Amino acid sequence: MRTEPIAAAGLFRAVMAAAGWRCQCTGACGQPHAQSDGHCPREHDGYAGKHGGPIRLMAASADPSITDRQAVALPVGELRAWCPSCLAAARRIVKQLTSIPTTDQCGLFDL
Repeated sequence: MRTEPIAAAGLFRAVMAAAGWRCQCTGACGQPHAQSDGHCPREHDGYAGKHGGPIRLMAASADPSITDRQAVALPVGELRAWCPSCLAAARRIVKQLTSIPTTDQCGLFDL
């Protein structure tokens, strides 16, 4: 028996079943996942390594720029299984890319 969240367990099961209970990251986190054919090798309830605890996958938006609040309203088809490290890294990359100032504002405070 696999662990499941208390809320929205049916939705969680649907996303995980479609993913084969494996993280669906294919490089959005910045890692090429080269040792596992370009696909994150982490599986739900598996272990991260010798010193890591069990991995609990999450059902989150396929687009890491969408907030959790927006993702709640998405249909199952727009959700993906993510391991915590891939999702956090993908969101960090999106945040860095969106925080780069555009050339329109570069001279705004020049004297």
